[in-house]
Order: sequence, then C-alpha cells, then structure tokens
Amino acid sequence: MNIKLLIARFLILFVSVAIFSCNPEEETPDPVKIEDVVKEAIVRSMGDWYFWNKELPSNIDVTQYSTNAELLNAIIFKPLDRFSYLTTREAFNAAFTGQASGVHGFGFSIDANENMFVSFVYDLSPAGQDGWQRGWQVLEINGKPIAEYKTSTGGFNFQLGPNEIGFTNTFKFRLPDNSEKTTSIPKAAFQTNSVLYKDVIQQENKKIGYWVYQSFRQTPGLTNPTRSQEVEDSFNYFIEEGIDEIIIDLRYNGGGSVAVTEQILNYLVPISASNNVMYTNRHNVERSNNNRTVNFNKNGNLNLSRIVFITSRGSASASELLINSLDPYMEVVLVGDNTFGKPVGSFPLSFDSRTLRENDVELVPITFAIDNAEGKADYFDGFPADILAPDSPSKNWGSAEEVRFQAALEYIRTGNTGARLLSNYFKPRWNMIDDFKGLEQEFPVY
Repeated sequence: MNIKLLIARFLILFVSVAIFSCNPEEETPDPVKIEDVVKEAIVRSMGDWYFWNKELPSNIDVTQYSTNAELLNAIIFKPLDRFSYLTTREAFNAAFTGQASGVHGFGFSIDANENMFVSFVYDLSPAGQDGWQRGWQVLEINGKPIAEYKTSTGGFNFQLGPNEIGFTNTFKFRLPDNSEKTTSIPKAAFQTNSVLYKDVIQQENKKIGYWVYQSFRQTPGLTNPTRSQEVEDSFNYFIEEGIDEIIIDLRYNGGGSVAVTEQILNYLVPISASNNVMYTNRHNVERSNNNRTVNFNKNGNLNLSRIVFITSRGSASASELLINSLDPYMEVVLVGDNTFGKPVGSFPLSFDSRTLRENDVELVPITFAIDNAEGKADYFDGFPADILAPDSPSKNWGSAEEVRFQAALEYIRTGNTGARLLSNYFKPRWNMIDDFKGLEQEFPVY
C-alpha cells in the first residue's frame, strides 16, 4: 500500500477519534439535562399508562420541577390519587418479596387512652430476635416519653433516624406482667413473615380458623405461578384441621401482590363459584386492550359459606381486593373499622421506558381500576365495617380479651354482637399506615 495513503488514513482515524473523545457532552454529561430527560420520560409514561391520563395537565414544563417526585406530585389526579409513587426497581422487588432493610421490624398501635403498644413483630427482625411481642406497652423511645413525640395533627414523629443498617434506637417497655424492660436494637436487613399468627378454635360444634395476615408478599423464587409458600402452608393447615369457618385478620395489611391475592382467593371461594369471574382490570381508553378478566380456579376443599374479616384503616389495596372479589359469592362480614379505600392498582413502568431503566427510576402510578364480578369498583372511602369494634393492641393475638377477635367469634356464634362494642367504640385519628407514603405505605413497618 502507498505509504502516503496509509499515513493519510491514520490521520483521518486519529482526528475522528480525537474529536469523538473530546466531545464535552459525551465526556461530562450535563446532570440537569439528564434530569430533565428523566422527567420527560415520566410525563410520557404517565400519558401512555396512567389510569386518569385525560386529567393530566397539558403542556407540562418539566424544568419547573426540581425533582422527579415534585413533578409526579404536581401532575397526578389529586381528587382520587393518593397512591402513585417513584422508587427503584431493586426496592420494588425487595418489598414485594418480603426483603426488609434498614428497619427494626415492628409496628405500633394506640388504644383509647392513647397508650402506645407494639402491634406486630416480624420473627427474623431485630425486634423479633430480641423477643418483642404484640401487647408490650411502649413507654419511651431514646429516653423520651411517647407523648413528646405527638404532632399537632394527632399523629406521631418517633424520630427513629435514617433507614440504615446498624442505626440503633433504645426502647423502654411495660410488659403484660407489669415489669419493665429497656433495650437497644439496631436496624437490619431480614426476610419478613406475612403470617403473624394462625390457630384453630373449637367453639361449640364448629372449628374456626383464625389467620392474621400482614402483607401479600410472594416467596422469592416461586414463580409459574407467582405465589406464597406461607399462604400454601397456612391453608394446608386449615384444610387438614377441617375448619367450618374462618376469621381473617387484615387490620395491619396495607396490600401487596395481586398474584398472591389470587392464590388466597382460590382457596377461599366456594366450590360452586370455581371458574366464575374473580375480578376485571380496567385500564385507560388507549390501553383498553390490556383489560383482563381473571376467573376463580378453586384450590383445596374448603367450602365456606361466609368469611369474617377483621379490618381497619390499615387494611388497603390487595386486602380490599380480597374482600371485594368474594362479596358476590358468599357472606362477607367486616369487624373493626372501615378500610382504607384503594380500588385501583399499579404496576411498574420501567419495562416500557429505556430512559427510566437506564437511570434506575421506577415509576409506579395508578394504571387500572379493579371491578368485582358485579362491577363494583368505586370504594375510595373504603368498605364500612359491619360491626364496629376497637383495636386492643395491649392483648396478644388470639387472646380472649382481644376485642375485635372476640367480636368476630361472637358473630359466628350468635349472628350479632353486644351493643357495648358500639357504645365503647374508639376510632383513632392516627393509624400506622398514615405515617408512610408510596411503596412503604403498602408495607408499613418501623
């Protein structure tokens, strides 16, 4: 080859590489421009998939918003949407498979005298490993009485610090035997349990299952179909025991996986309703081709004619889907308090946006409404309780003195409950679910 031609080609290649490598936009991207590109991707995805996409503002100027969260909060359909949120794919997957991180692993609840108690504890959490139980009264956190954490709105700000593994807080309790205990525990990463308690009670001539279910979480690795091993084990237990009735306690259940909800529904539905409509998902008009009707596929031989649910404002989303889907086919009785009111659902949208995926932004807006077999889907105020009964967080699960549980048993036994429940009913202004937003509201835990 002609040496001059070879040198010329080399110089052209060198100059091209030099120009490419010295391009300042390629070497040091403008972070503001990247943020705006992500915001624009959020707006596009909302326009495509958001259930209330016709209510989105027109001509959205993304440069007017300093963060992605600020943008999303500004454009959602405020009269009804309390639920759309942003997270990361890793956090989303971890939450729906029960992998908690940076928390102590327990919940709080208050009684009519505004005493605060541990309401539930995860077995493998730092709190569970330290022996905490429902019914322990919380006297102090980090040396301050609980009353000092109350806010002007009636809620609480416990100042438990960042959600970081190893961050430690100190708690002082009064135990059921009236002794006191002070303990310090760290925040940690651990696998949660959704089933907090299960038992079978013999009442007169009936066997009654009692199931305290805290979140609809799938078991990691169980797919085709996605399901929960805890759910399977629980219902195998109830089937083996030959229960005649069941009480399902959802008072602290903020929702979770629709696939696991379907798994539970297929155990609970009467045999006669197998193959009938369970629910229908309705998307926005442009995405109506994604509308989907799911039918029951009965699993096991439980043939219940009614279910008593224990509910509260903390019962939301998949908890309400469970109740609504069964209502057309059997007697459904709610004991406790009205539910939260979330008749709509979500799925993460990064699958449809390369920009969101590459920038680790998971957008989870409301994408569909959920109708039961009778078309019922409008319960934004929640389902009203049939029998009002206060929470008794000072009593452990299954206690003869736990008011909601005993009200449920009395209804099964007699078909009614004492008027004292109505006259003594206490409706708290604050529930634990009110302390959380977004992904954490579906799986609330401290």
